[in-house]
Amino acid sequence: MSDELNITASNSSEPQASFDDPWKEGLELYFEPFLAFFFPAVHELIDWNRSYESLEQEFQQFVKDSELGKRFTDKLFKVWRRDGEETWILVHIEVQSQEDSDFAERMFVYNYRCFDRYRKPVISLAVLGDERPNWRPSSYGYDLGGCRVGIEFPIAKLIDYETQWEELDQSRNPFVVVVMAHLKTKATTGQPQQRKQWKWTLVRKLFEQGYSRNDVVELFRLIDWMMTLLDRLEREFRVELRQYQEERQMPYVTSIERLAKEEGIQEGRLETLRETIIDVLKVRFEAIPSTVSDMLTGLEDGALLKQLHLQAITVSSIEAFQLLLSERIQADADKAGS
Repeated sequence: MSDELNITASNSSEPQASFDDPWKEGLELYFEPFLAFFFPAVHELIDWNRSYESLEQEFQQFVKDSELGKRFTDKLFKVWRRDGEETWILVHIEVQSQEDSDFAERMFVYNYRCFDRYRKPVISLAVLGDERPNWRPSSYGYDLGGCRVGIEFPIAKLIDYETQWEELDQSRNPFVVVVMAHLKTKATTGQPQQRKQWKWTLVRKLFEQGYSRNDVVELFRLIDWMMTLLDRLEREFRVELRQYQEERQMPYVTSIERLAKEEGIQEGRLETLRETIIDVLKVRFEAIPSTVSDMLTGLEDGALLKQLHLQAITVSSIEAFQLLLSERIQADADKAGS
């Protein structure tokens, strides 16, 4: 993940909202609903009676941007078309606060690298989560000396759905919840009380629209991951949630907090942070010492892991990162012992 993919609140004490990890996990969980909502024409091409496969690790290996020092929210899926042919679908999520002049070119490069790797048709799709109405890159190419190459790709612009809130609110497509959480997280940057209110509205929607127990748990996890709150407001939110569930005597989900613990949500979040740091280091430096992995495994501080993730993106060498990691661990140990 790149640091551009996270939005920093105007209030420095406000926790940093997270977009790219919830989106990536949401795509893993709800790939079919994602396509049905954003790209129905692509959805219709696929034989959903056959299983599809996420090629996350393999994809990162052959389209890594080590020269840029960046990592983007990309997902590659192997699917079967209704005509029986294999196809690769490359989904690129761009969630950043400033225009990226290289975006369309990167879509072109990633597409042909996927084609070169698999020699199968590749469908490139883009979701733009920024706030600029007029920034809608959907093609790249050049024509020189009679040689013409390029790509045109479908895009979905999230801010377009702000005017369709009523339709979103009535939809039973589970991926719509991710879209609503994204829009309201960005809209409430620097407005912690409003974010808490919208978080509660979206979580209550999970119960009132009759989602399955599993969907309630998974979608709650994505909302909670994205819509970060100040500690005080988070405690208030948990109290309200518990009271709501107790008043309605919900036997299948007596407490989201208990389910979160059962599902290992907090540990899963920390593990994702650790894995993300390791992935960044592997993309940039290829091999990393086992001692780095071991030290990261022992860290339980989410804020520290987020800082280390940003430093992994910019550090000059794996040795420099290992030294930095050792110093941070020692500093924390000294602080705890004082």
